[in-house]
Amino acid sequence: MLSERGCRDRRERLWEALPQQVEWVLIADPRHVNYLSGFWVNPLSHSCGERGLLFLERDGEAVLLCDNFALGAALGEPHVDRTIAEPWYDQQHGVPNRDHVLFKALQQILPRLRPGRGRVEAEWLPVGALEAIGLPAPGDSPPADGLTLGTLLRDLRRRKDPDEIELVRRSIRAGEAGQCRARELVRPGISEFELFREIQSAALAELGFSAPLYGDFRATSPGRPGAGGPPTEHVLQAGDIFVCDFSVVVAGYRGDFTASIAAGTPTEGQRALFELCRAAMNAGEAALRPGVTGREVHEAVAAPFAAAGRAGAFPHHAGHGLGLGHPEAPSFVAKSDEVLRAGEVVTLEPGAYVQGIGGLRIEHNYRITDAGYERLTDHSLEL
Repeated sequence: MLSERGCRDRRERLWEALPQQVEWVLIADPRHVNYLSGFWVNPLSHSCGERGLLFLERDGEAVLLCDNFALGAALGEPHVDRTIAEPWYDQQHGVPNRDHVLFKALQQILPRLRPGRGRVEAEWLPVGALEAIGLPAPGDSPPADGLTLGTLLRDLRRRKDPDEIELVRRSIRAGEAGQCRARELVRPGISEFELFREIQSAALAELGFSAPLYGDFRATSPGRPGAGGPPTEHVLQAGDIFVCDFSVVVAGYRGDFTASIAAGTPTEGQRALFELCRAAMNAGEAALRPGVTGREVHEAVAAPFAAAGRAGAFPHHAGHGLGLGHPEAPSFVAKSDEVLRAGEVVTLEPGAYVQGIGGLRIEHNYRITDAGYERLTDHSLEL
């Protein structure tokens, strides 16, 4: 899980990024609460989907606000100064509204948000959760035009700390075990769903505990070159290519990498598409370094397809950022001005899809360094 040192360092960077007049913040997005405190409700628990709030004072405490069931379902101990966990269900009384219980916990810190001390600049998120910034005087203007906690924290999240990288690596190790199992089993006569079950089992066995697994587990064929989505009952036939593109979510963090595996002997046309994808990945790797824009990476990955007269075969992004979200900035697309930074985790994901031949894609994950990149994934890409 995330480390205490990492959570404290990230909170310090948040305060450094906020204007000095901001006295306190109230954070509700579960990903940001996790990022700053390590509090993450197990998505495979009874409390799946529940959340906590994180109250931070510039010169005071970090306080986690939640209910007792959500706290009991957390992965690891939250790294805060104090936790207020209000009782929710006691198996004696009816089940109250958990939002009311969360608000009851919030009431214990409301005196610190008194009107005489500051006002609230609020951003309501789609889930109805309040993000708030405390300013010292009712007449003050917002800290900066368009500044919200969500915008600021998403920007800070782009640089991954060592404890975050370790969770990404754990996800990758589990995913590589699943990729290896897929490579052992892909053949004519096996269904997409059977493959998914074996991939999931191998990945979780490597991880050592339960975790969500999601992605694309679909076969392409000369008549169906597109691939994406959960597994179906489709039984692989000779000439199909199984696109295995998935993530294992470890305490909110994930890798995301792909192999395309032929069911039987691939055709010459499929081999040619694979070699184009491999050339595109090599070109993308040559462009990965701090200061390069997402557009420049996309141009590098797209160039081999254009040179081969197959520009239209590569229709999607060339990669993207990874971490607590999927995708995150930066995006490697044609009009992206986002600039790569040291410390980011990104993917390169060239793909080619041609009617009458089939479709495939390959993908590796990378940590951007001051000198260029470190490749994090080591699964086989062979067709």
